[in-house]
Amino acid sequence: MAEPLRDQGGPRHVAIIMDGNGRWATNRGRPRLFGHHAGAKRVREVVEACPSVGVKYLTIFAFSTENWKRTQVEVAGLMSLFRRYIAKETKALRDRNVQVRFIGDRIRLDAKLIKLMDELEQSTEHCTGTNLTIALNYGARDEVARATKRLALDVRDGKLDPESVDVETLPRYLDTHVLPDPDLVIRTSGEARISNFLLWQSAYAEYEFVDTLWPDFSAEEFGKLVGGYGKRDRRFGGVKT
Repeated sequence: MAEPLRDQGGPRHVAIIMDGNGRWATNRGRPRLFGHHAGAKRVREVVEACPSVGVKYLTIFAFSTENWKRTQVEVAGLMSLFRRYIAKETKALRDRNVQVRFIGDRIRLDAKLIKLMDELEQSTEHCTGTNLTIALNYGARDEVARATKRLALDVRDGKLDPESVDVETLPRYLDTHVLPDPDLVIRTSGEARISNFLLWQSAYAEYEFVDTLWPDFSAEEFGKLVGGYGKRDRRFGGVKT
């Protein structure tokens, strides 16, 4: 096996906006949910590819706070898909030493789905391989609002001195407080926007917008994008001398 890319300057944390499932299905004359089921299979392939390309952390955007605007049929189908995915993949994820966590506001999710999410997190918390984070009912503005509320409550309760608040304070209240910031963000389907995803965390991330629809996104393409990251000149606002 090749030396992990992270030792060669590759990204440690990759985040993916998995876009294009609906269009992929429509192009084939099938209902949009058919595309979502096809897209779920790609998640496994990409997760399995992470160790070989040196990616320790993978965050995927599964369902946004804005996705509730879709038809009731599609939303219900997606929630059913999430429940089935968790039930089906729990053993495989544990066997592959994948630690899973969920980010986002769970308040609108049904009790059965929340229970499955909790059980998956608990059953993989000992795993030391790839860290898979699934953003479910997630929106970056919503995340920052919730974090700010928690911060404000700590100030009110005397747990936090307002004079001590700086750019390092808020991240401790974000859903991703245990994760490093993403190095590379990939969006599939040809759209060139970030769609309210990890806005704070991705301040210095590199972006790749690719035309491939998510159900056609392969481990090979993932590896090429990860490999290309190491060739980028990252100065973080500075100038190389």
